[in-house]
Amino acid sequence: MDGDGYVWVCMWDGGVLRRLAPSGALDAVVPVPVARPTSAAFGGPDLADLYVTTASIDFTPEQRAAQPLAGRLLHLRPGPVGLPSTTTPAIIPE
Repeated sequence: MDGDGYVWVCMWDGGVLRRLAPSGALDAVVPVPVARPTSAAFGGPDLADLYVTTASIDFTPEQRAAQPLAGRLLHLRPGPVGLPSTTTPAIIPE
C-alpha cells in the first residue's frame, strides 16, 4: 500500500503492476520488463523505492533469453511513496 492508500498488485503472466484506488478502481498500470512479477514492497530511506520480486519458473530457454531480468529483483521509483511499517519488531529471547 502506498501513502495515498492505493494498493499495488503484481500481475503474474501479465507483465505489469496495477495500482488500485481505495474504491477498487484501477488507477494506473505500470509495465515491467518481465512476464511474472510476484510481489512488491516500498522501501528505501524515503519509501519512494518500489522493489518487485519476479519469477522465471517453467520458462523455456527462449523465454529466458527474451526476459533476462526474470527471476531477479527489480527496483522502480513510480512516484507515489510507501507507508512506514506499523509492525513492532520481534523480540527474540537470548
